[in-house]
Amino acid sequence: MENFRKVKTSEEESPLPFSDLPPDVVEMKVKEGSKIRNLMNFAMAQMELKGSRQIVFSGCGRAVTKTITCVEIMKRKLGGLHQVTKVRYKTLLEVWENQDPQPGGPAQKLTVHKNVPSICILLSRDPLDPNQMGYQPPEPRHELGTQLLEAGEDVSSSSTKGLKRPLPPPCEMLMTKKLQVQAPNSPRGSGTTD
Repeated sequence: MENFRKVKTSEEESPLPFSDLPPDVVEMKVKEGSKIRNLMNFAMAQMELKGSRQIVFSGCGRAVTKTITCVEIMKRKLGGLHQVTKVRYKTLLEVWENQDPQPGGPAQKLTVHKNVPSICILLSRDPLDPNQMGYQPPEPRHELGTQLLEAGEDVSSSSTKGLKRPLPPPCEMLMTKKLQVQAPNSPRGSGTTD
């Protein structure tokens, strides 16, 4: 295989493994090279601005972890989402071409069928059947949110989201030590570094 290089990869199309999905459901196909920020901006716009009730994230191979990351971000940002996860295998077709073909002969191509793990995750604002395989109920409100509400603080501010405990104040001792460090090439020996 050292003389071959991959020239094309295609994914076998298969229907979503969820029944009773509306025809206009948004499917986020996560790829290995997808940027999480771009995926989340589009998905959040669909759920918040366009009022979609359900969204599906799907990915296969190396994109599985990125797919799960997107789902967890969305669940944390929106809250109250029901989830159903389906795991399966998908077939990828890879076409490999010989870099050193025989002179005067046809270019050699190989087609490889690879079975890779695939994940499909349905997130829904509406309740789903809790008896189906892979169901996860919405997460209960975190204690941080309740504590902030009791203290009268705004929970929706982005600075408090995701914090489990407040950050400690900066250590003044370290800051003053940093200012007292002498520069090694200073002729007078009184220089400081930033």
